[in-house]
Amino acid sequence: MAELQLALDDAYHWESSTPDRLWMTQPIGNGEVQTYTWAQAMDEVRRMAAHLKSLNLPPGSHIGLISKNCAHFVLTDLAIWMAGHVSVALYPTLNAETIQYILEHSDSKLLFVGKLDGWDEIKKGIPAEMPCISFPLAPPNDYETWDSIIARTEPLQGNPSRSPEELAIIVYTSGSTGRPKGVMHSFGAIAASVKGAEEIFHSTPEDRMLSYLPLAHVFERFCVETQGLHTGMQLFFAESLDTFVADLNRAQPTIFVSVPRLWLKFQLGIFHKLPPEKLSRLLRIPLLNRVIKKKILTGLGLQHVRIAASGSAPIPPDLIQWYRNLGLELLEGYGMSEDFAYSHATYPGHGRVGYVGSPMPGVDVKISEEGEILIKSPGNMTGYYKQPEMTAECYTEDGYFRTGDRGERDEEGRLKITGRVKELFKTSKGKYVAPVPIENIINNHVHVEMCCVTGSGHPQPFALVLLGEELRPKLSDPSVRQEVQAELDALLQQVNQEVEAFERLQFLTVVKDAWLIENGFLTPTMKMKRSMLEDTYGPKMEDWYSAGQKVVWEA
Repeated sequence: MAELQLALDDAYHWESSTPDRLWMTQPIGNGEVQTYTWAQAMDEVRRMAAHLKSLNLPPGSHIGLISKNCAHFVLTDLAIWMAGHVSVALYPTLNAETIQYILEHSDSKLLFVGKLDGWDEIKKGIPAEMPCISFPLAPPNDYETWDSIIARTEPLQGNPSRSPEELAIIVYTSGSTGRPKGVMHSFGAIAASVKGAEEIFHSTPEDRMLSYLPLAHVFERFCVETQGLHTGMQLFFAESLDTFVADLNRAQPTIFVSVPRLWLKFQLGIFHKLPPEKLSRLLRIPLLNRVIKKKILTGLGLQHVRIAASGSAPIPPDLIQWYRNLGLELLEGYGMSEDFAYSHATYPGHGRVGYVGSPMPGVDVKISEEGEILIKSPGNMTGYYKQPEMTAECYTEDGYFRTGDRGERDEEGRLKITGRVKELFKTSKGKYVAPVPIENIINNHVHVEMCCVTGSGHPQPFALVLLGEELRPKLSDPSVRQEVQAELDALLQQVNQEVEAFERLQFLTVVKDAWLIENGFLTPTMKMKRSMLEDTYGPKMEDWYSAGQKVVWEA
């Protein structure tokens, strides 16, 4: 562990070896950006670290950070670490009650307030006595500002170091069930994970990434922030959902990591302009094939991507294959908050569609008799903050982390996720149904954005279906609705031909409201909250079952 280069060491290396090289590009509105060289960025980090030291907080104090992704998020992490403390990041989409819970549970002594939407709700969760520092892109507030502190404070000298065993971050899980848990990660676990990823993907300072998935989650912390620090690559930030395409084209990323929902949205956007049948026909014409592929990838801003990856949630195998047919080898990965997202990855050139990849360097994996995936990872957490009993319950006697996921491995050790241990539900016939494989079949349909297979306690399961956002506004047209109904009838028939008799869906229900982070149906990393969906639609299920229809439209 002592040989590892820790995150702070990485920052010092680039500060001294390439001080004038561009590191981060931050949109500041109206199409304008602010850029940071390594020297400029580290100067601000050193000044903020000096300020934090001047507060005389106990060594290893926990310091909160709530912000959408921006350059100052990364600068703040470095300043907290340089000052000898621990970073506790909060999702910027949390409600006031959860924000207050995390700040109190984590014993945070100070809070950095950054780029945020919904400030009126968020500030209700910040205790009145909590000292706060405001980022330049923060909503209007009365807190002391980052810029004023930087302007009056001399930079911290030298290169303060941290040991591999010391705590670096506490990541509060996105809370798809119950209260968020504080996952503790050491500097050594983070560094070991980053080093292992470098062996697979060989990133360099010439690579470029766009940061837009929540930095409060380990997925972005691992793939973008800490790998970016280690390899010295350029980081670009997204301004907003409305400017995402422009942000992507500004970054021209060579590495692009996303979640299944966005890969699906990209595909649906292409199909909206070029129907799938026509696209397939054009791709079969040799002279047009390369031109069409290049035009599509350029339109998405992905024409320079050498590594494209998907993680955080299951992705339909057909969607992976579709991108590969366009010339983009979409790599899948698998990890958890508890192992710093360092578990499995598809090695370039060695993927198998439908499998999340092979164990990453140093990762040991086995499947329990119950089919649960058990992991020993260099990135494994120190534990859950203040919850030693829960920490102990998550490990086997021989030290493997119980993932809660069910899976199987092929002859080359590649892993396939077959569902969650706790997602299995029992029908009234006593049969257990695994929803994820069925959902993957439904999600392959061109008009489906997301779906949820459920129906515990009923003779047969059914699926809640959210149609694509391009299609939803058109459903008021009776002819469009009739056409979609016919397609869903055919989809239901197709699904029921591919699954076991006890898994056959009795009907599909088309829901009317979008599933969003904001309305509580999705976690901040865009995973479905099954319990929330089942609680919301549960009162209507009996009526849907008794209706006797193959496709039910939510009233």
